[in-house]
Amino acid sequence: MSRLSVKAGNVELKSPLILASGTCNFGHELAEYYDLSILGGLSSKGLTIKPRLGNEGVRVAETASGMLNSVGLQNPGVDYFLEHDLDYMRSLNTCVIVNVAGHSFDDYMAMIDKLDPHKDKIDALEINLSCPNVKAGCMSIGTDPAQIREIVSAMRQRTDLPLWIKLTPNVTDIKTMALAAQSAGADAVVLINTLLGMVIDIRTRRPVLHNNTGGYSGPAIKPVAVRMVAECSQVLDIPVIGCGGIMNYKDVIEFMIAGASAVEIGTASLIHPSCPVDITKDLEQYCEDNQIRLSELTGTLKLW
Repeated sequence: MSRLSVKAGNVELKSPLILASGTCNFGHELAEYYDLSILGGLSSKGLTIKPRLGNEGVRVAETASGMLNSVGLQNPGVDYFLEHDLDYMRSLNTCVIVNVAGHSFDDYMAMIDKLDPHKDKIDALEINLSCPNVKAGCMSIGTDPAQIREIVSAMRQRTDLPLWIKLTPNVTDIKTMALAAQSAGADAVVLINTLLGMVIDIRTRRPVLHNNTGGYSGPAIKPVAVRMVAECSQVLDIPVIGCGGIMNYKDVIEFMIAGASAVEIGTASLIHPSCPVDITKDLEQYCEDNQIRLSELTGTLKLW
């Protein structure tokens, strides 16, 4: 077994590296750059019950140390995915993680009912709870522990697929949200989704993004993400998947020391599509130099 192999609950990954949802679509494009089988997994574009065209106007803005996006969950819809993309993802010889999005309790339940019959082709469901709930004043579902418990427990009753709950960092206490997910039957939590941000064009005095605000990702958010991973790993009994600003192998190691069992790479892959190849080589060399398995690092943080 490779020194890079890790486990996130019952999900075995040949590497801790997972491509984050929204940055790799379903793998078609990136497969032209390198063999995606070196990855631990691939998290699909966020899927909804019906196809979505996404937001109009400018949807991405670069910053000095990251990027803002307000794509608006553009995706072909779950039915199209099941017919045209799931088998392709399965053929890539890496774990298939399907990212699930919705704007209400009913949306999420309908998605689970669509996906569960295909459980033989899916390794885990990543549940995006950062969406605004249209039936709750458009408040983000992931900012309310009661909503988290309601949705996750109902999903748990509908499927035995591993449920990875992706949580928003735009809360006062991330531990409360993570514990709510665990108590409802989650198999892992994914930390963190993007931070809410804005960039202004000083010539027009308008936000660059036509949605005004967007999700901030990239190296600037890494310290926030590492802190939240460390906090949650100390109170949870389920694995944490870390993400937010990972650009190189040292970032991966930092997240794992903080408590992550695996990590997701997003913005870095958009900048350098083949960066997971270099990170994989560097992690292998690190394990060789230190004569360890990478999984041994998880949760080894020594606080003062």
